[in-house]
Order: sequence, then C-alpha cells, then structure tokens
Amino acid sequence: MEVSDIVPVSTQLGRIRTLIADDEAVARERLRAMLSQEEDIEIVGVSGTGREAVEAINKLEPESVFLDVQMPELNGFDVVGQITCPRMPVIIFVTGNQEGAVRAFDVQAMDYLVKPCRRERLKTALERARGQLEKRNTTEIHEKLDALLAENRPETRLGERIAVKSDGRIVLLRLAEVDWIEAADNYVNLHVGAESHLLRETMSSLESKLPSERFLRISRSAIVNVEHIKELHPMFHGEYVVVLRNGSRLTLSRGYREKLRHFALV
Repeated sequence: MEVSDIVPVSTQLGRIRTLIADDEAVARERLRAMLSQEEDIEIVGVSGTGREAVEAINKLEPESVFLDVQMPELNGFDVVGQITCPRMPVIIFVTGNQEGAVRAFDVQAMDYLVKPCRRERLKTALERARGQLEKRNTTEIHEKLDALLAENRPETRLGERIAVKSDGRIVLLRLAEVDWIEAADNYVNLHVGAESHLLRETMSSLESKLPSERFLRISRSAIVNVEHIKELHPMFHGEYVVVLRNGSRLTLSRGYREKLRHFALV
C-alpha cells in the first residue's frame, strides 16, 4: 500500500489544484505524467487507497479529483460520500468498467475516463472540468454526485450505531438515542439530547438507510425517532405540532400526515 504522497500547495494563481486517487501504481503514474503536461494543472496529492483519498481531499481541498471507482476498503463512491470540504471538487471518475458504471455516469452527466486513460479523452474531461470551475456551480456538482451515488449505492441499512466526525474525532452515536434529524443543505444535523452532530448525507439518502419502523419523515426538513414522540397537537390545515420527550417541538407537515396513520398515531 502506498502512503498518500502530498506535496506543498502552490501559491501560483490560475492553476487547478488536482488530486489523483487510484490503487494501481501504473495507472497513477500514467495519469500523473499526462496531467503534468497541462500548464494549468497542479498535482497537490496522489493517494493509493480510498481512505488516503478521503483524508487528502478533506485536508488539501483540491479543485479537481481524478478518482478510481474500484478501490479496496473504500471505493470511489464511498470516498465521495465522505468528502467534507466546504467546496465540493469537480470529480472525474476513472474506471475499468465500460458498461454499468459508464452508463450511470452518462445518465448523470458526470465525467469519467476508462482505463487505460487516453490523452485525447483526458483533454476533453479537463475542458469540461475547467468549464465547471469557471461557473463555480457547486450546487449542481452536489446534485449530480448525489444522484450518481444513489444509483450506484447498494441497498444498505444502518446498524445500531452511526459514526460522525466531530472536531477531529469520530463519535459513535446509538440510533436509539437520536431524537430527531434536521436537514442542513448537503448535510443533516443529528439531535441527541442537548447535543447536535453534523453528518454529510442528504435527507433522502439517510432516510432510506434508517429503520422505517423507528424513524419517520414528518416534513421535508425533519425526521423523528418515533420512540421519542411524547405528544401531538393538531393545528390548522391538517398540520400537527410534534412534541418530543426532550421538549423539542417540530411541525408535522400536512403532506406527511398519512405516514402517521401507519403507527396509529393519528
């Protein structure tokens, strides 16, 4: 296993800070050699595993990442799911799969390179990356990546605990202790008693992993632990105030009222 090779960040302006992540040494060096010939590309890091890639991306905050899809431990999709940079880099996936994954990339208009990488195809991908960086449309990048991850993510369910990064440490939260979950742009806020923990995950994605018999979506921005509901107070137009055992008061939107009937709560 190669340790992530991180080089100092350049102070030159107008260059695209780029990171390469691939577990195949030959593929890494081939891509590094081709990118080194591009005047506006500055290679700030090279990682040999998915875990190294996550660490390097979050530390260096590159503007573009060439990311291998098939890596051990954490594959390319797993890596994207753990990026916590304030600004999502432009991701160019590298894959040996010329069928399934490529079709998914095409559908979501995400760029990719098929191994062995060809110079002509690389230049096309770089032109598209430059265009995205000029627009600085990170919202569009997030939406495309979320859709791609959803399409390629296997059906999974969370265990009894969920890991959350906080202040340089990893906090293990018991799902049973989570009172409610709040949407926060491209993150979710897990409320546990008086504490709250930010997790990089979309509401829809997290909802699909939570046990449906214990967690209930009550609005576009809130998921509640059913076991922690203390009271329901009817409001106007079919809405309810949901009072939790910790005193939190949330709003059950009219469009989500039918879900409560499943639990005989309304």
